[in-house]
Amino acid sequence: MRENWEQWENQHLAPEAAKSTASRGRIVSEPPCPIRTVYQRDRDRIIHSKAFRRLKHKTQVFVSPKGDHFRTRLTHTLEVAQIARTAARALRLNEDLTEAIALGHDLGHTPFGHAGERSLALLCPGFSHNKQSLRLVDYLEQEGLGLNLSWEVRDGILYHSGDDGFPATLEGRIVRLCDRIAYVNHDIDDAVRLGLLDPGDLPREAAARLGPSHSRRINTLVADLIKSSSLAAGIISLSTPAALAMQQLREYLFEKVYFRPEAKEEEAKLLVMIRALWDHYLARPTTLPQEYQGYDQKLAVCDYIAGMSDNFAFEQFALIQKQ
Repeated sequence: MRENWEQWENQHLAPEAAKSTASRGRIVSEPPCPIRTVYQRDRDRIIHSKAFRRLKHKTQVFVSPKGDHFRTRLTHTLEVAQIARTAARALRLNEDLTEAIALGHDLGHTPFGHAGERSLALLCPGFSHNKQSLRLVDYLEQEGLGLNLSWEVRDGILYHSGDDGFPATLEGRIVRLCDRIAYVNHDIDDAVRLGLLDPGDLPREAAARLGPSHSRRINTLVADLIKSSSLAAGIISLSTPAALAMQQLREYLFEKVYFRPEAKEEEAKLLVMIRALWDHYLARPTTLPQEYQGYDQKLAVCDYIAGMSDNFAFEQFALIQKQ
C-alpha cells in the first residue's frame, strides 16, 4: 500500500512537490512502514503524542475566556492544518507533509500563548516556541526518545515562524503563510466574541478587499495564495494587495487586542507566575518528573514549564503559594 501511495505521488504531484521517496530521512534510520508513507507516519506520530493532546488546554490569545467557542492552541493548529491542506491540494503539493508540519508546528508552545513565551524567554534567553517544538519532537517526547520525524517535517516545524530561516520545502512555506492567515482571522473572530472589537471598526480598505466575515476573508486569502504562488520559482505568497490588507488587519490586532493595556497587565501577572515556577523548580530539582532529571538543570526547568498546560501551570503555582 505504501508503494502505491509513493507511485501516485510521483505520477500526480507537481514536479516541485516533496515526494515521500525523496525524503532526506530520519535522525535514526527505520524500516519503512508497509502501509504509510514517511510523511503519513510522521502525521500519525504527532497526533498520538502527549504534547499534541496538551494543546487543548493551552491559550491561543485569551487566557481563561468564559465560553466554549474561543480558540485554543489545539483548535488553532487544526485550522492551520485545514487551510494549509486546501492550498497544498490546489497546488498539487504533498498534502501529507503539509498536514504533518501544520499539526506539529506549535507542539512546543508555552502555556498562556505568546505572553507565556515572552515571559519564559526572559528567564531562558533564546527560547522560542518553534525551537522548542523541534526540541520536543527530537528529544522530549516518548520519555526522551523523541518522535524521530523526517527531515522535511522537522525543517517545517523549526522555520514556520521567526527570522532565523525559511522552510526548505514548498509545503513548509505553505504552513508558514497559512499559520498567519489562520491566526489573524480567528483572533479577530474571538476578539469580536469577547466584545473587544466591532466588525464595523476593522480597517475599511482591508475589509473591503478581503471580505466582511471570517469565512470570506479566509477564502479570499487562500484563493489569492493559490493564484499568486509560483512553484517553479519556489514562491508561496499572497499578491501585494492581499498581503497589505492582511498586514493592516494584523497591525489593528496588535493595537486593539494584543497590546491593549489590560493585556499588558495580564502578561505582567503571568510573568510573576512563571518566574515563581522557575525559581521553585530551580531550587528543588528533585521535584521535577523523572524525565526532566539528569541533564542541565535550567534547560530541564525550561522544558518542564514550556510543556505545561494553562490548567497545570495554575495548579502548580497554587501549590507553591501554599508551601
